[in-house]
Amino acid sequence: MAPPGRRAPQAVLFACGMNSVRSPMAASLLQQMFPHALYVKSAGVRKGELDPFAVAVMSELGQDISQHRPMTFEELEDWEGLNFDLIITLSPEAHHKALELTRTLAAEVEYWPTPDPTGAQGNREQKLDAYREVCDGLLLRIRRRFSKVGAASG
Repeated sequence: MAPPGRRAPQAVLFACGMNSVRSPMAASLLQQMFPHALYVKSAGVRKGELDPFAVAVMSELGQDISQHRPMTFEELEDWEGLNFDLIITLSPEAHHKALELTRTLAAEVEYWPTPDPTGAQGNREQKLDAYREVCDGLLLRIRRRFSKVGAASG
């Protein structure tokens, strides 16, 4: 178990089901907060397509994720290795996958249950609101979890 004064992570991986909404949003939010202090990536259990609503909501915050290319854990591992000291999972399937991987990796895993907004019903604005709620929730958790990183690296 990590002691309360645990060392701030240097490399963070956000993971969800398809790496098309939640994990790219979270990775962008964290990267924007600490552009030089942290290495941040995202991955999914399965490969999805980047969600246009996620792109729209992030662009409202001045963040462009339109070039994000959804990637699976395996692709990320093949491409650059899984050298992360913290994996934050946003869906149950991503959590199981991360726990499986950390049997052979020295990484801490945190589970942040995050609703998948892709099933939101209604008109465009109502759907965007569901994505905004997810984004706001991620931002709050990121601020809480990483508040000390800026101080540690600054």
